Amino acid sequence: MFRIGAKLFRAARIGGSAVSDFRSPPTRFFSIDNNVNTGFKTNPVALQMINYALSLARAQKSDESYAQAQLVLEQCHSTQSDESAKGLVLLAMSTLFSERGNFSEAIEKLQKIQDLGLSSLAVRVAASEALAGLYLESYQDDFSSATADMCLQLLETIRLEIGGGGSDILEARAKALKGLVELVHGNVESAQSFFEGAQGDKGCFGNVALSFGEFLHCKRNFQMARELYQRAMQDVSERKDFTDSQSVSACNMNLEETLLGATCALGQLEAHLGNFDDAEEILTAALKKAEECFGNYHPKVGIILTCIALMYRHKAAMERSSSLLIQEGLYRRAIEVLKAPPLEVEGVGATRSRRDILSLARGGYAETLIVQQNRKAEGEKMKQWAETAWTNRRLSLAEALESSESSAKVSVIDTRISRVL
Repeated sequence: MFRIGAKLFRAARIGGSAVSDFRSPPTRFFSIDNNVNTGFKTNPVALQMINYALSLARAQKSDESYAQAQLVLEQCHSTQSDESAKGLVLLAMSTLFSERGNFSEAIEKLQKIQDLGLSSLAVRVAASEALAGLYLESYQDDFSSATADMCLQLLETIRLEIGGGGSDILEARAKALKGLVELVHGNVESAQSFFEGAQGDKGCFGNVALSFGEFLHCKRNFQMARELYQRAMQDVSERKDFTDSQSVSACNMNLEETLLGATCALGQLEAHLGNFDDAEEILTAALKKAEECFGNYHPKVGIILTCIALMYRHKAAMERSSSLLIQEGLYRRAIEVLKAPPLEVEGVGATRSRRDILSLARGGYAETLIVQQNRKAEGEKMKQWAETAWTNRRLSLAEALESSESSAKVSVIDTRISRVL
């Protein structure tokens, strides 16, 4: 493995020709079209090293493979003189750190990109998007808002300096990021101003389409939300690598996370509409994708298991049937994978990440226990924990559990940031 990495490292130092000697893995994670008129060119060998490192880490999904990949990226970073190339390497490093749950290191790498004054605007927007995403996932909501504001201000400053419009695609991404932040904060009306006109925007793909779809889903515009989820899924599926610098992304906002998030959101939407066969098929596909990408015990798997359990809950309620054993098994598995703290640990102080997801899983599980006379006390204790831990500003825990087509409010779980919208 390291012989290939060494070959790429030597080529990067001399700007050499090892590209033809190294075949990229089937899925490439970074690919920049140097002919795109963005003022952004980078060393193609550096891109090869980045792709190799990411593929190396994800092949085994072990601490050792991720550590080896980081060494490759550190070598690559040390050889680069171009600020944009350094920025790309830092994006890759932050992505690997975030996948292992090391948010502090990931955030540090992303913040370094902001200090690269001459780095590509596309890389800086991607860094802002990823940074806000990690802040949202770790419940540092004030920082996420400040990051989104700074991204918008950066683009506005550049627009004023050049005396005209900048990149419509980057502006759409920055607005959608701010809209997502406002949605997480429970400010639905404020979020709307950042999504207005987005559907007809040429930048409405990937994360923009997904976040806009989630906004419409929360607003109960199910048909348009479905179209946007499908657009996000199709777009990402067709972009198996990055075809231009406008599409660079990282951490929980990268292409794989976007595809997973759109698939899971579409499955939830079908469940809310009562299309349970479709919902089950879509959510099962999302579960398989999460297991393939992150491993069977990654928290993302627990999040999707929670969505599937809630789908069965809605199905049982609408069809007046019982699926207690299925629900209980799914909730228990989700809680295990999410690494829930003991019930004796107070809910609010128990965990930072995935707090509301855990509340949903334990709240749903509690309902299956309370109806069983011999387990009612256990269920009541679990319900109390879930209600204490719940922090969502737009919905109560009871409203989130009752989400359906007829509900006044519906909840949407965003797997990218592990939050309930």
